[in-house]
Amino acid sequence: MKGLKDFIEIEDDSLIVKDRSNLLNALDSILYEAVFEENEEKKKTHLEAIKEISKAEGIIPASIQGLYEEMGKNYLGFAVPAINIRGLTYDVARVVFRKALEHNVGAFIFEIARSEIGYTDQRPLEYVAIVMAAALKETWKGPVFIQGDHFQFSRKNHEKNAAQETAAIQELIREAIDAEFYNIDIDASTLVDLTKDAVKEQQKPNFERTAELTSFIRAIQPKGVTISIGGEIGEIGGKNSTPEELRAFLDGFRGTFRGEKGLSKISVQTGTTHGGVVLPDGALARVKIDFETLKTLSNLARKEYGLSGCVQHGASTLPESAFDMFPKAGTSEVHLATGFQNIIYESLSLPNAFREEVYNFIKKEYASERKEGQTEEQFIYSTRKRAFGSLKRKWWDLPSGVKAGIMKELEERLALLFEKLKVVGTRKLVHDKVRPFCIHKEIMLV
Repeated sequence: MKGLKDFIEIEDDSLIVKDRSNLLNALDSILYEAVFEENEEKKKTHLEAIKEISKAEGIIPASIQGLYEEMGKNYLGFAVPAINIRGLTYDVARVVFRKALEHNVGAFIFEIARSEIGYTDQRPLEYVAIVMAAALKETWKGPVFIQGDHFQFSRKNHEKNAAQETAAIQELIREAIDAEFYNIDIDASTLVDLTKDAVKEQQKPNFERTAELTSFIRAIQPKGVTISIGGEIGEIGGKNSTPEELRAFLDGFRGTFRGEKGLSKISVQTGTTHGGVVLPDGALARVKIDFETLKTLSNLARKEYGLSGCVQHGASTLPESAFDMFPKAGTSEVHLATGFQNIIYESLSLPNAFREEVYNFIKKEYASERKEGQTEEQFIYSTRKRAFGSLKRKWWDLPSGVKAGIMKELEERLALLFEKLKVVGTRKLVHDKVRPFCIHKEIMLV
């Protein structure tokens, strides 16, 4: 296989792609070798090179801030899908770009949560490089929105050592920004103290830590980039959020944060649970979202605080009929993760032998995570996400025909979501409202 240096050259400190056709032909192999390179320094060099080549071809990591500021002035009638990719990341990202081009979609986000970075074995730089390579392969041009989802405080760790837990999240933020995550969701909702009587006192640990991390992000964000930052008032899976909680959080944040640019959105709880609620037979329980609450809170966040609106987490396992409601409720962003994972695992194209191999691995390696009273179906459903990292190479090595069949099912789901969330035809609007600032980094030819 040719190295990247056979396809590019550096002239006057600028990277130029000199053999684009053959580069695209070799890209799958180049990316594979980069992802599975065992030498960490070489791996970083290869991944950075893939990013810089993508930038040279007009693919720019960007903040969605400009679009969300416009949404804060006047709701634009669509909800931005934010897609967490846990496995088969390159193939799934290619499908997203392919469908976005087909439907003229510009408003969509790729994201990965703090917890997912660990159990999927995808550090920020690797995740960004894979997404950028997918964009390059599918001939995408323009901004690419990549987001740190649920950069979340562990309540247990915070109670044990608050400074240490805060420092750990700051280090992750630094790593993510260096990798060019220009959208970050801070989640200190886990610290809300419901033992307090006053709502503001309940939310105080939340808005104080959120303000602290927002200041940290603003201090280290690259010159020319305003990172889009989200906050959260209600831990997903808990009780539904209220206007009083939203005002308490945002007023407290305003009184604590001293910078010019604060939050662009706010995540709330309206009835969902991450991954859905699994019944003993492995089926998903039907979830009822409180769209009236979502609409009330989105309107309040927009009209009183200038935010883009509210964010809905845990939505991917909802029935198709629910997705029409998010734009009607003024939702600014909808997070989608487990539903795509479920399509992969339950695809008719995934060989039964491979699925059983994965499940047997889970039952052996993660037996200690089985909760009392769980059926085997519930245990596997709640734990199989971990196999994407533990068996990452095996997933990448699946035959191309198998992956093509799975991606065909994902394409159908994406097309439906793009349509129902009303982001079809948003590419020009994104081009008008978002001005990506390209930051070039020096690389070694490899």
